[in-house]
Amino acid sequence: MKYKKYLSIFFFIGITTFVFSQNHKITSITIKGAEKTKVSYLKSLLTTKVGQAIDSITLENDIIFLKRLPAISHAYYQVFDAQQNNYHIFIHIEENYTIIPEVNLWTTTNNVFSYKLGLYDYNFLGRNITLGGFYQFNGFDTYAVNFKAPNLFSNKWGLAINHQNWKSEEPLYFENQTANYLYNNISFEVLGLYQINLKNRLNFGVNVFKEKYQYLSGNIDFTTSEIPETLDLNKALLKLVYTYDSLDYYYQYVNGFKSILYTQYVITENDFQNDFYIFWNDFFYYKQLGDKGNWANRLRFGLSSNKNTPFAPFALDNNINLRGVGILVDRGTGSIVLNSEYRHTIYDKNGFAIQTNVFSDFGSWRNPGGKLNDFFQEKNIRIYSGFGLRFISKKIYNATFRIDYGFSVLNTKANSKGGFVFGIGQYF
Repeated sequence: MKYKKYLSIFFFIGITTFVFSQNHKITSITIKGAEKTKVSYLKSLLTTKVGQAIDSITLENDIIFLKRLPAISHAYYQVFDAQQNNYHIFIHIEENYTIIPEVNLWTTTNNVFSYKLGLYDYNFLGRNITLGGFYQFNGFDTYAVNFKAPNLFSNKWGLAINHQNWKSEEPLYFENQTANYLYNNISFEVLGLYQINLKNRLNFGVNVFKEKYQYLSGNIDFTTSEIPETLDLNKALLKLVYTYDSLDYYYQYVNGFKSILYTQYVITENDFQNDFYIFWNDFFYYKQLGDKGNWANRLRFGLSSNKNTPFAPFALDNNINLRGVGILVDRGTGSIVLNSEYRHTIYDKNGFAIQTNVFSDFGSWRNPGGKLNDFFQEKNIRIYSGFGLRFISKKIYNATFRIDYGFSVLNTKANSKGGFVFGIGQYF
């Protein structure tokens, strides 16, 4: 009968494939190019192991994973035939320089000369550990210390510990009134890090912090309003971050899709503010176009508890969502933002590259205490477009200096008609 014939063929193919794979073993794995990074550490991250049958898909996935590490700018593999159907695997890596100083200079709205000085090692002890901190002066003293070891306990389990004492002058919006406050956030955070597989990972933990607000300036009559002159809030934040990552990197070029879901539940001990939730999801899509082009996109959607409060968590800001809009110009309890840009490499030689880019940033907000249809109200919609430059070192981790100029293209009540935005690293 025919089905018996087909079963015999399938059985023969299966047995042949099994025997063939069993006879083609990996006898050695050699990693070339590692200087600071520990070879034993890199081998512990690989799914490919000595003694296994050779599998090109597994090898490709290992290379993708290695290229995502801060310490590695590029990686590829070679397979060499050994005797008796065995194979040697050679993995070649190009290391990034990962001890990075951080220096920023700027002038605040009150013409205070401000600066930020920091130092981070993104490959501490050669084991993909991030360790560092910064000091910032913007009229007030701020500092932070950060530790992150994704593989501290195993190739799947890690730990992050962060401490920050942040101070800044920030505007708060009380209906038709605006006041400037000194905002102080003192926080301690501990997160567990779990790598489910190549594409999926979880971060979860708790952040215990104190928020302080102190009135600085603004025309507010505190005797007749419910607006506080000073405020101390003790809070705890439960955090869960889920990341799906299928991105593939080739130096400054990126392909693929990535999604990051942030969920937080904030518990407060002060009657002035109730417990609240906040979540947002960032969706990223990248596509290399030709040899020198890259189309990059980010879509963010987020909501929080919808209380009519000046302390709404979503901020409208140059450095977060819309280039050219201004610094902390508004707040909301919901956010929809789409950023899209085309990057084109105009110079690429000797480990250094220059990109030009054109972009459009679209955003809309739900007002504190508002409704979902706030997203569709013209007064809440902002559209900025512009162009910029990227100066990229291909040998230093995250060493992309960017400058963008964004301008308003929608006739709304925009706080700013346009402006320059500077930063380190791609905008998204």
